[in-house]
Amino acid sequence: MKLLRFLILLWGMLFIVGSAKADGGDVLDRIIQLPKAKETIYSLLGKISEQSGYLFIYDSKVINNDSIVKVKKMNCSVRQAIHEITGSKDLELKVLGQHILITRAAEKVTMEKTVALPPQPTYSTITGTLLDKETGDPIASASVLVQGTSLGNITNQDGEFRLHLPDSLRNRTLSFSHLGYVGQTVEAQALEGQNNILSLEPKIIPLQEVLIRLVEPKRLLREMIDRRSKNYSSSPVYLTTFYREGVQLKNKFQSLTEAVFKVYKSPTMELETSDQVKLLKMSRIDNREKTDSVVAKIRSGVEACLQLDIMKHIPDFLSLETNGELYVYTSGDIVFVDDRCANVIYFEQRQGIGEPLFCGELYIDSENSALLRARFEVQPKYIKEATGRFVIRQTQKVRLTTQKIVYTISYKPWNGIYYVHHIRGDLFFRMKRKRISFSNPTLHTWFEMVTCRIDNENVTRFPRAERLPTRTVFAETDFRYDKNFWEDFNVIPLEGGLEKIIEQVSLKIEQTENP
Repeated sequence: MKLLRFLILLWGMLFIVGSAKADGGDVLDRIIQLPKAKETIYSLLGKISEQSGYLFIYDSKVINNDSIVKVKKMNCSVRQAIHEITGSKDLELKVLGQHILITRAAEKVTMEKTVALPPQPTYSTITGTLLDKETGDPIASASVLVQGTSLGNITNQDGEFRLHLPDSLRNRTLSFSHLGYVGQTVEAQALEGQNNILSLEPKIIPLQEVLIRLVEPKRLLREMIDRRSKNYSSSPVYLTTFYREGVQLKNKFQSLTEAVFKVYKSPTMELETSDQVKLLKMSRIDNREKTDSVVAKIRSGVEACLQLDIMKHIPDFLSLETNGELYVYTSGDIVFVDDRCANVIYFEQRQGIGEPLFCGELYIDSENSALLRARFEVQPKYIKEATGRFVIRQTQKVRLTTQKIVYTISYKPWNGIYYVHHIRGDLFFRMKRKRISFSNPTLHTWFEMVTCRIDNENVTRFPRAERLPTRTVFAETDFRYDKNFWEDFNVIPLEGGLEKIIEQVSLKIEQTENP
């Protein structure tokens, strides 16, 4: 009964409102009923969406979502309703798929006539915020992808995202998706040069569909394991990944290490063939005082990331043949992960087992039984007993006790095969200093790695001299700092999360390898 031996470890919003001239005139001329109301602009535009079936995209600098306006009851066209709600007829409306794009027409004409356009940059930037259509709340951790490529991002806690698109991708379509929402697609060119606001509509699954799909949870897990050889890679690939790890004490970061890795990913079913890591770029910031000493060595980091590929390294809660009686499994909701219907399986250790095991949830594709996402943590009831498994060494003056250990993993398909996409581990410890009873701060160490690119051509193992030792303390690795590569990333706030910079990293890697 082992506990995963080695574990120890994406901006703005799209809404735009407009006026007179418009493509898709049938929609804009459609008659709707505008109710008598005194509400926010966002809420009133939502009422238009309910009747027309079209969502809005507009620049947040043109329209203030939170402004309270008063409208009277009337039957009018969609165009007239937009003018009434925004209080402006100086807007240009354009229908794009299932969206109505709103811009300020006068500004566009003036700029074209009076301002000489500067040379076009080699890439364009798209920013925005993603909101819940019903509540107006930001949607965090939503996927923003360039269709047909591996380039993308995820929204931060405020629903904001940012994408840098090279010239070759300006004509592509962007897709926006999140668990439990109807996905949306928008042409990238329509969103350039403005801080957009987009909304996603909650996806409702009929009750009868849930009842039909509901199955015994252990059967779902067995099918997921049985189909590993079909769903996951049977040949080695290179993963270009961005990695970062940090240590925070009293909510202030003590150290931050970032790196770009090239990972030799061995086939999923070949456990005897280990994954390898080659260090491409590295940056380190250390805010500790010179008098500070290492208070503990904690199981975390690069080796943990490799072992957290749970479709390759099967943990005890997925090993039904040997550990099935250690856990209780229950079926959960039917949800959507990146527009894929998934069954949710919850698990926790069986009562009466007194050692620290795991609890959490698994999201399994209802069609092909692939694992799409997993979140699990050490059972809170026994978290203190797990300290010895995660803290390898402590000083005599400081004692660490585990408070919470959480891991999240997601997989995404590329050419029909699923690969690990994002891995994160968060480890929280209570620090107690001897002879100091009034201060027991929280030590938070974390790590995460995200896949930027996948290559399956001419894949070979790395020469021994190029391999990064993954079981050592990565932050202490010797490296040569590349100022040209890291200059754009040095101002990234720690709390921003890896999702805010993944598309920048992808673009940088592309420029480095194809100068």
